[in-house]
Amino acid sequence: MADVVLIAHFFYVLFVVGSLPVIWVGAWLKFAFVRNPWFRYLHLAAILLVVGESLIGVPCPLTVWENVLREVETDTSFIQQWFHQIIFYDVPENAFTIVYVLFAGLVAMTFKWVPPSFRKDNHRLS
Repeated sequence: MADVVLIAHFFYVLFVVGSLPVIWVGAWLKFAFVRNPWFRYLHLAAILLVVGESLIGVPCPLTVWENVLREVETDTSFIQQWFHQIIFYDVPENAFTIVYVLFAGLVAMTFKWVPPSFRKDNHRLS
C-alpha cells in the first residue's frame, strides 16, 4: 500500500511540474486544451497547496501517510527505492519553500501569458 501512495505522490509531483511546460508548448502549438479553466485552476491549486503546506510548516500528507505505512513493512521495494531517489532530495526545507514560491509565481504569471479561455471548444487540440 505504501508503494501505491508513493506512486500517487510521484504523479502529483509530475502533474505540478510537468503541466507548466505542457501549457507553454501547448500554447505555442495552439492547443486549445491548455486554456481549459478546469485544467489551469487545478494546476494552480495543486502548487498553491504545496506552497501553503511549506509556508506553515506542515509536512505533505502523502509523505506522512507513506511513512506510517512503511513502518509496518519490513523491507523496501524497488519502487520505493527508485521513486524516493527521484522525488526526494537532501536539502534544507527553506530551500524547497523558496523554490515552491517561485514556481507558484511562474504558474500564476502563466495565467497572464497564456490565459484560460471559457469557450466551449477547450477540449479540442487545435
